[in-house]
Amino acid sequence: MNNAQQTARVGLFFLLGLALTWVTWETLSGGKLFREKGYNLIAGFDSIKEVKTGDEVRMAGVKIGSVETTRLAHGRAEAVLRIDTGIVVKSDATATIAMAGLIGTNYISIDLGSANAPALADNAEIRTRVTPDINTIMAELGNLGQKLEGALGSFGAAMNGDGKPGGGLFQKLDRLVTDNSEKINTTLTNLQEVSAKLNRGEGTLGKLINDPSLHDQLLATVGDIRTAASDAKTFMANASSIVDQVKSGKGPLGTLVYDDKAAADLKSTVANLKSVSDKLASGQGTLGKLINDDTMYNSAQATLKKADRALDGLGDSGPITAVGIVANSLF
Repeated sequence: MNNAQQTARVGLFFLLGLALTWVTWETLSGGKLFREKGYNLIAGFDSIKEVKTGDEVRMAGVKIGSVETTRLAHGRAEAVLRIDTGIVVKSDATATIAMAGLIGTNYISIDLGSANAPALADNAEIRTRVTPDINTIMAELGNLGQKLEGALGSFGAAMNGDGKPGGGLFQKLDRLVTDNSEKINTTLTNLQEVSAKLNRGEGTLGKLINDPSLHDQLLATVGDIRTAASDAKTFMANASSIVDQVKSGKGPLGTLVYDDKAAADLKSTVANLKSVSDKLASGQGTLGKLINDDTMYNSAQATLKKADRALDGLGDSGPITAVGIVANSLF
């Protein structure tokens, strides 16, 4: 082997070493041999969930930077985000840890925030929100499966009884059907008989089902009820119209209710009637005396007696003599 071949082999191994060194650097530091331009943001989480240096930072699905480093500080896990120059992150934007897929790597997702919000400065802290990862989801599914298994076990125990006195629901239903089989058969037989009678048109319900005349009578009755309801509606409308007229002061009743002069006249008339009745009761005036004074009654009765005696004394007297007798008797 000559020197040229040895030199070529040494050069080849040197290039392979450089390539391995570059691959190692790419793996450990994301291939950032020199610090990129941009600014840093601090995102604090309870757990960074497998996020590592070099993972992407995306806004609305677009890569805007990468994770520069991760650390523990202030009692929490922090990810230092390197944001590319020219990218503006709003102060009300929120960072979350998202998954690229079930088997993909995690990345930091930042929403757009409000258009009018100010921008975050270099080394400012961005708001964060915790989102469930695949491990949390699987753990919750496991807990749900355990609860479901327990519920199904309890349901099965309630159905089967599991050796309890009296057994489970199935055993109770079986005993219930067995103990009451005769009654059930009797009930079914009665139902069959009832249905047969209905089908033959026997009984009131059977006739109602099978007799068209009863159906027509029922419809006629319903029609009468509707007519009565219509008449009642008309009556109510008329009554409402009368009430409206009374409220508006129309008609005798409306005038009596709402006309102050008519009300005053009625009140005056009632007062006059009361005054007259009071005078009659107290014996004032001719009619009051006639009602309450016995003297006038006695005088009238005496006059009638005199007239009766005068008529009896007419006898066979002539007309002139009779007139004189009557006048003498009365006066």
